[in-house]
Amino acid sequence: MIEELLIEQKKEITSYRIYKRLSETVRDPGNQATLKTISDAELSHYNSLKSITQTDVKPRRFYAMFFYAVARIFGLTFGLKLLERDEADATKGYAKLSEAHPQVAGFIDDEELHEQQLIAMINEEKLNYVGSIVLGLNDALVELTGALAGFTFAFQNTQLIAVTGLITGISASLSMAASEYLSTVSESGDRRGSLRSSLYTGVAYVITVAVLVLPYLLIRNPFISLGVMLSAAVFIILVFNFYVSVAKDTGFKRRFWEMVLISLGVSAVSFLIGLLVKDVFGIQM
Repeated sequence: MIEELLIEQKKEITSYRIYKRLSETVRDPGNQATLKTISDAELSHYNSLKSITQTDVKPRRFYAMFFYAVARIFGLTFGLKLLERDEADATKGYAKLSEAHPQVAGFIDDEELHEQQLIAMINEEKLNYVGSIVLGLNDALVELTGALAGFTFAFQNTQLIAVTGLITGISASLSMAASEYLSTVSESGDRRGSLRSSLYTGVAYVITVAVLVLPYLLIRNPFISLGVMLSAAVFIILVFNFYVSVAKDTGFKRRFWEMVLISLGVSAVSFLIGLLVKDVFGIQM
């Protein structure tokens, strides 16, 4: 029992360090106050557990550094919700320990309150434009994986495929960003917001293009490049859907498999079209 209490005690002091450090770095006063309140609650939990175990423990420094870095790089919402997911195990642990130590039962309500506060407190710009990022990623993944698969069989020359892919991708990103701007400004009339939305769409598209074309610049065999490119596309889908599922509390598996099947399905069709074009027109590279 003492060993389990010490494990939870270490988690509490670690969470306290994370929340406290974040409260000292965020600019929004409301977010600062909420993070400070949560950090104080975590410290209170730690001191209560310490009164039972009569032992002082140190925080997990690497763990604290990791979550702090995640919150700073990928956004406060994502970092804290990821942390709260991890702390869900603490709630289960407290439920077991509360029978022997009734004062621990109050910690469960505190942990649930923390999650509600975090959901309500944060309004990050990047999350407001997730739809634009999704549009850029989806279009780039579907269009460019298919195009590169077709180019691979039609040209079978990695340099030519890479150049053609870059021209296609960059042109499409500019067209997509312009279309997003015109579409959103006609709906909302907010030119500044529409410009930001189009920038998120265009940047997401260009980054995806760069990642997908890169294998053709580094690998000389076009078919190995194709395999690496498709693997990179699946990885992008995996990472982005995990991010959205955590930050926006949405389902992961269904959205992930939908995007994978659509991207790979289009690539397979384009693959066959490229082979057909090569045979019909007698292209030799």
